[in-house]
Amino acid sequence: MYSPADWIAEAARRFPERTALVVGERAWTFADLDRDVESLAARLHARGLKAGDRLATVLPNGTLAATLPFAALRIGATLVPLNARLSATEVQWQLRHCYPRIVVRDASDLAESREPEAESREPRAESRQPTANTQLAIIYTSGTTGRPKGAMLTVGNFAASAAASAAVLGVRDDDRWLAVLPLFHVGGLSILLRSAMQGTCAVVHDRFDAAAVNRAIDHEGITIASFVPVMVERLLDARGDRPFPKRFRFALTGGGPMPRSLLERCLRAGIPIATTYGLTEATSQVATLVPGEVARKPGAAGHPLPGIELRIEGGNEGEILVRGPTVMAGYLDDPEATAAAIRDGWLHTGDIGFVDDDGFLFVLDRRDDLIVTGGENVYPAEIEAVLAAHPAIAEAVVIGEPDARWGKRVVAVVRLREDAPPLAAEAMIAFCRDRLAGYKVPREIRVVGEALPRTASGKLQRSRLRGGQ
Repeated sequence: MYSPADWIAEAARRFPERTALVVGERAWTFADLDRDVESLAARLHARGLKAGDRLATVLPNGTLAATLPFAALRIGATLVPLNARLSATEVQWQLRHCYPRIVVRDASDLAESREPEAESREPRAESRQPTANTQLAIIYTSGTTGRPKGAMLTVGNFAASAAASAAVLGVRDDDRWLAVLPLFHVGGLSILLRSAMQGTCAVVHDRFDAAAVNRAIDHEGITIASFVPVMVERLLDARGDRPFPKRFRFALTGGGPMPRSLLERCLRAGIPIATTYGLTEATSQVATLVPGEVARKPGAAGHPLPGIELRIEGGNEGEILVRGPTVMAGYLDDPEATAAAIRDGWLHTGDIGFVDDDGFLFVLDRRDDLIVTGGENVYPAEIEAVLAAHPAIAEAVVIGEPDARWGKRVVAVVRLREDAPPLAAEAMIAFCRDRLAGYKVPREIRVVGEALPRTASGKLQRSRLRGGQ
């Protein structure tokens, strides 16, 4: 099931009439999808795409974004799914960096060439069997700090990730995995690939819409869905007291620690939550806390998946290091960054955490976001979780700003709920003072009227708020 092969062709052979993919109102069986992938691959081949080339896409979630990965894999080309929400300047930088053979922005880019170049006329059969070392995708990091880097992920990386995840979460023949995360990020792309490997169905929405997600869970047989924490909060807001159907196995959450207050709300609502820790460079999931353990270990990211090793460097609380078959091959054309990230086989994640006596990983924050104030380490995520527990606060982000006396001072930027009464900054500071050590309490709280900046995958962008931006 997890061999480095053409997963759609294999599933079409084994389960031809099983539903493979749903996008909007359209559904494909594996036999249907196999034919469409073959057609797409032929059109790409006619445009000159061959094994080893790069296919860049700049697409929102939809039919092309859901099917082109399999067409590229069938040819043996490398998919480079670029963030469709980037500015034109940002997209151009990434295109110049990855140098693709073809760029697809919409269906018109797939029109067959009338005069294919001679070098593109090689037999298709020579490129139909990718190996474990074949580069399946180059995914650019979200760029919350600094210039994005292209993480090179292989067929073997994705196959190992799918197998490890399935060993923990299980697989059912009737699984329907809802993808509202962008398919140009590793979390969304992994849903497509895992479903194909396992012969199950991926259901793709064009964006996150809480009402549409609730309908899919209640009436369209969804058994698994992947979210970031802010999506879970909006889902519960829209759902009210309506219980979740028994067939819904779990909501997989990632993209940042789940605030304790939101986790407790999920438990009260009866939504089966599986929290995770992962990153692009390790092909998504690294550790997972299954629903039955969430109440016992609230705040934990979980145990490392089978075959993945974790190590904490620098004391009880230190940088999280990861080793195993899901770790990327490196960063595209950046040997210095690759050497800095992967040392002696260990991926240095840049995230700070600890492992408790039972072997559960707890993620504290990004090392780059750590605030050192008066010699004390402050993790923004901890303060954000406290602020998020206030009933009047919709979302909060915490940053460190230069301070002549303390080195850095703690500053919070918050957005209040629309239906909440006015709330003074002093009241929010007092709320934090009752729940945090004095050095962790924000020295300043700024209230904004618009949503806080996030990446396309839903992560808060603290870097955009530093310096009052």
